[in-house]
Amino acid sequence: MANQTTVVLVHGAWADGSSWAPVIESLAHAGIKSIAAPLPLTSLEDDAKALTRSLARIEGQVLLVAHAYGGAVIGAIESDKVAGLVYIAALAPDEGETVADVFYRAPPHALAPQLAPDADGWIWLPEDAFAAAFAQNASAQSLQVLAAVQRPIAPPCITVPVGRPLWKSKPSWFLIAEDDRMIPKDTQVFMANRMGATQRLAAIDHTPSVSAPDEVTGVIVGALRSL
Repeated sequence: MANQTTVVLVHGAWADGSSWAPVIESLAHAGIKSIAAPLPLTSLEDDAKALTRSLARIEGQVLLVAHAYGGAVIGAIESDKVAGLVYIAALAPDEGETVADVFYRAPPHALAPQLAPDADGWIWLPEDAFAAAFAQNASAQSLQVLAAVQRPIAPPCITVPVGRPLWKSKPSWFLIAEDDRMIPKDTQVFMANRMGATQRLAAIDHTPSVSAPDEVTGVIVGALRSL
């Protein structure tokens, strides 16, 4: 199945496709094809359309793998190509919920950043938050790259109620980050349980694609074998 299915990696807020680089390399070493789909982060609708355009370029089945906000995006996809969904410390709003509803479901970690739109309406992550909460286990070099390439997110990405999510009709897997300072572990467990997802818990931070890529790759390979 791994040779027949393309893994499509979907980044979240304050990131781009480069955040998946270690996982892409690991999957390639295992003979698994992957692509990192770019999102404009302008609205949930725009992001779903962008991901749909990426899927149109792929022949055969795909396994959607999302980080953080990207979980809402893969849940909004309508495509027969999708064989399954993998959530990496991701957000999975249910029908009628917004991304903000699940993101703020539990009290924030003491080191979580204060977030608000700037004068132009964009939400940026404070630079010191990358080391404090976004990827506290990453190397200094990786943190420099994450901060340098960060992309802001617009409020319409997180304030619009979603429709019926794709995880209600497709098999799903969830890597729960026990040391996540952006999305509390309890919130991740809550979402994974109501999804009926196959779960793996690990002592990792919010961005394991950078700080613990082997954990991420292991979940992806397991999902491919199960399909």
